[in-house]
Amino acid sequence: MPEAPEAPSDDMCCGSGCDPCVWDTYNAAVQLYRRQLADWQAREAARQAAKPGN
Repeated sequence: MPEAPEAPSDDMCCGSGCDPCVWDTYNAAVQLYRRQLADWQAREAARQAAKPGN
């Protein structure tokens, strides 16, 4: 199972409009995590369905 990214603490953002901001980087990591989690869940469901007796 993929691990969720850790959110940056509020003091990690300087508020200067950096590009990318730590929050932009975090949000991109969350989107990637969600895709990876969905893929993992689909693989696990297929694996469970393939078990004998299911």
